[in-house]
Amino acid sequence: MDESFKKAAEEVTVLKQKPDNRELSALYGLYKQATVGDVTAERPGMLDFTGKAKWDAWNERKGLSSEEAKGAYIDLVEKLKGKYGI
Repeated sequence: MDESFKKAAEEVTVLKQKPDNRELSALYGLYKQATVGDVTAERPGMLDFTGKAKWDAWNERKGLSSEEAKGAYIDLVEKLKGKYGI
């Protein structure tokens, strides 16, 4: 699983087109959950729009195990590869 996860993380950087914000948010949340685990930091302040979006994306994955998050990340990258190509 770890090798497939690393490969997916590399492949997502060479997609022919940048994923939309929703897809990027999902990728971020799954990646952080897979590599760090549940978010423990406080939610950023109201003027940090990017920070809040990232925190929210990560927090939505709370409770997923590292293996579950890696599997979901790999599946999402495969869908994005089909949609955008590499």
